[in-house]
Amino acid sequence: MTSSDKPVILSQEISEEIEKRIIHTLRGIEDTLKEILEKGEISFNDVKNLLVILDPSFSLLSQRWVLEILYSLLIKGPLSFNELKKLTGASSRSLSTKLKSLSRLGLIRRTVISGPPLRTIYSLTETGKTTALLSLPLLYYIASRKLAI
Repeated sequence: MTSSDKPVILSQEISEEIEKRIIHTLRGIEDTLKEILEKGEISFNDVKNLLVILDPSFSLLSQRWVLEILYSLLIKGPLSFNELKKLTGASSRSLSTKLKSLSRLGLIRRTVISGPPLRTIYSLTETGKTTALLSLPLLYYIASRKLAI
């Protein structure tokens, strides 16, 4: 078993706190959705159409290396291409492709620092940070319920 295969074990206290916060957040989302639906501000078809619009973003986020890139930048802060490559294990070609896509979506920022040597640093935008943070409860929930296939 490699270090990446080991399950993340959280203390009971931390697990309970995470569960409590997730439940609080879910109740807030559910209450807000009910209120919006009752007021007629949004319909099922509106939600359905929104999902179609969001499909390219969801498709990218579910691709290999993308969440690893976002979490690397979230946890470690701004990183160079080679640092990201080392942390994620992605090939240069895959990493380059994913970084370009994430940049196009406005999730990461690419900053070139003039040298010598010339350096390129990648960092999360506020949207990228929020996206990474919002995906954490879902990942926690899936892992804690052993829903991953």
